[in-house]
Amino acid sequence: MKAAVIVFPGSNCDRDVCVALEHATGEKPATVWHRDSDLPKVDLIVVPGGFSYGDYLRSGAMAAQSPVMREVVARAKAGVRVMGVCNGFQILTEARLLPGVLMHNAGLKFICRTVDLRVENTDSAFTSAYDKDQVVRFPVAHHDGNYFADADTLARVEDTGMVAFRYVTPDGIVDASGNPNGSANSIAGLFNEKRTVLGLMPHPERAFEPLHGNTDGRAMFTGLVEALS
Repeated sequence: MKAAVIVFPGSNCDRDVCVALEHATGEKPATVWHRDSDLPKVDLIVVPGGFSYGDYLRSGAMAAQSPVMREVVARAKAGVRVMGVCNGFQILTEARLLPGVLMHNAGLKFICRTVDLRVENTDSAFTSAYDKDQVVRFPVAHHDGNYFADADTLARVEDTGMVAFRYVTPDGIVDASGNPNGSANSIAGLFNEKRTVLGLMPHPERAFEPLHGNTDGRAMFTGLVEALS
């Protein structure tokens, strides 16, 4: 599996995801600067976390207009897998590759801790190595992670299996105590309708190796390698 990681001014998780991808694939991914207008031929594109353009305007709004994003959108429409993590999720919604928006957290504070997630759909290259309803733990670090969409969009997202991960309590229950940011329907990660694009606020690349405290994120990367190689 060949991968590329997009780098914007203010990206700060690009190295984290590059390390995870290198460990999973055995080779370094390509890194592509936001001003580039072309991408190498790859099986996976990752839009990493951070604070692209300082999060001015809305988080991800300026990055979504970068030259490279036109090619990311074109590749996504052609079926290339695209994953956006944290700020990357925000960018994918601003680029209209995923529905809805990411707003300020309900508590209006930056959240940095490990959260519990339930795997909602395993019918994708991103989640195929997990079990349905499996509870995993990934770190979050965001101020604007509150997922919102109108009622019709939420109904479509739920009815078509677009929810990838949901915030839950440690025993897998969906309730307010397990939702760190107020996201509608406790949505933590979302697919497009074809499940070839994934956006999620938690960081699987920060739960990849034992020194991270847990390895629950490793299966996302190894599953991608198995599915796309």
